[in-house]
Amino acid sequence: MLSRRSKLAPLGVFIAIAFLLAAPAGANEFEQRTEKFIVSLAQQAIESLAKRDVQRDERIRRFRVMFNDHFAVHAIGRFVLGRHWQQATDEEQAEYLVLFEDLMVVSYVDRFQKYAGENLRVVKSRVEGDKTATVFTEIVRPEAGQPIQVIWRIGAKGEALKVLDVLIEGTSLSQTLRADFGSIISQRQGKVAGLIHEMRLKTAELKLPAKN
Repeated sequence: MLSRRSKLAPLGVFIAIAFLLAAPAGANEFEQRTEKFIVSLAQQAIESLAKRDVQRDERIRRFRVMFNDHFAVHAIGRFVLGRHWQQATDEEQAEYLVLFEDLMVVSYVDRFQKYAGENLRVVKSRVEGDKTATVFTEIVRPEAGQPIQVIWRIGAKGEALKVLDVLIEGTSLSQTLRADFGSIISQRQGKVAGLIHEMRLKTAELKLPAKN
């Protein structure tokens, strides 16, 4: 059973650590694009999620739109399932991707809101290939002491940019989920159906109104 706190690493905040590649021609332009992309994402989060008077159902709706617009949801979901993706039936793959999106949204909307009102500062960026880059940022929280280190891996498909993974204080969202989901499948006789059952239960639990 997925625990409420743990193995879903804080996002809110989805990076498999890549080997460094030499920066290609035009790297500076690509770096600038990815940095602007992250700054724009942070600004959108502030405008849509940080307001305290917005009801949770509306925040979930807004976060779902932002998640699908700016994250490579299906690619992350398939990576997280790993080798078990090929073992799943077409029906299981389809339901898994729906549940994966739903679980990510309801799991991280509250955590993401917690950070959405803070200042995000780009420290540097690094091109790692023709279509990927890593953007290093800090969430500045004056009242909490040291800034929080957040690393974003960004991928390009044509002109579109998508978040491929997020590391917060060195913890990768996708790698953590991959280990978590693999463990659940192993405990369910290697069946993806067992993971899907747990995902249904966890999503339903997270959708319940918060207890005071």
